[in-house]
Amino acid sequence: MLAAVADAAANRNSLAIETHRFSVIELANFVDLTPWHRFGFTAANAAILEATEGFSVIHIVDLSLTHCMQIPTLIDAIAGRHEVPPVIKLTVPGAAFREGNINIPPILDLSYEELGAKLVNFARSKNVVMEFSVVSSSYADGFASLIEHLRVQHIVSVAEGHRPNEALVINCHMMLHYIPDETALVHHHHETDSNLNPFIVHDYSSSSSSPSSSSSSLRSMFLKAVRSLEPTIMVLVDEDVDLISNNLVCRLRSAFNYLWIPYDTVDTFLPRGSKQRQWYEADICWKIENVIAHEGAERVERVEPKSKWEQRMRNASFHGIGFSEESISEVKGMLDEHAAGWGVKKEDDNLLLTWKGHNVIFASAWLPA
Repeated sequence: MLAAVADAAANRNSLAIETHRFSVIELANFVDLTPWHRFGFTAANAAILEATEGFSVIHIVDLSLTHCMQIPTLIDAIAGRHEVPPVIKLTVPGAAFREGNINIPPILDLSYEELGAKLVNFARSKNVVMEFSVVSSSYADGFASLIEHLRVQHIVSVAEGHRPNEALVINCHMMLHYIPDETALVHHHHETDSNLNPFIVHDYSSSSSSPSSSSSSLRSMFLKAVRSLEPTIMVLVDEDVDLISNNLVCRLRSAFNYLWIPYDTVDTFLPRGSKQRQWYEADICWKIENVIAHEGAERVERVEPKSKWEQRMRNASFHGIGFSEESISEVKGMLDEHAAGWGVKKEDDNLLLTWKGHNVIFASAWLPA
């Protein structure tokens, strides 16, 4: 990790780290190597299955860093629970991982249209009817065009009386922390205007707030916009660390106290010198460089801890519902497939993935209050 930090400091003005472009098979195998993503997949899928029981249509909005790698397991689980499975509608934001010269890893070497065709074919093989939609949208403006698309769909479905039979699932897997937070807005106060903030133009929430309050950030506006859609469930999975400070020393300290974990775990599942290990370490190096060597719009790794997201969710009128014992058992069963250092604990309504007792990832499930 020290070498990665030194390299980031030396390359302060450019993202010089070369990251691998994954095929679908490579990425699926890659995310299965460690619980880093599988933990969130397992917890989220269990919560989604319970919340959508009895619906004839399940509309999943997948905001995921892993390019829908969670979805095949969910399709398989849905198919196994029903003689006549519900229709699945899957909506994803296109171009969500690219903004300017920034390309957030892992990078998929396939268009989303091609990925969607593969998912539809997989669902068909499980006797599940699936519709796949791509909406051009970016984290940089809080997925404003995606929200507008969903808002129009919501209005139409309510008007036509379809809504009672359709579950709306908002699945957020390590993606929301790329939406600019208050520190990003402060840094760019002189560079931004209302034209770059579609949420100011389109007021999706009836609540008002001071421009200087946390509720005026794109993150909070996004959550309030989602809340106005009356989702059946919203699942939020992210890393439990604070990397948002505009103070470099504070950010560096937080990075050291957290990012040793992926380096410490790698020896348990990848041999030195292997291609997959090179890909894995390149992605971590990209994150370290972004956290400590960039500012403004180029610093996109603005991760917030669980406590901050809980506050945002409650301020947006959501309430946590926790995870059932069956869900926790599924997570524990998944962890049994990995190294002994991994663990899971329940904290209030959240599940926490741990490594040697240290918090790593949190998973939370929310309903409109």
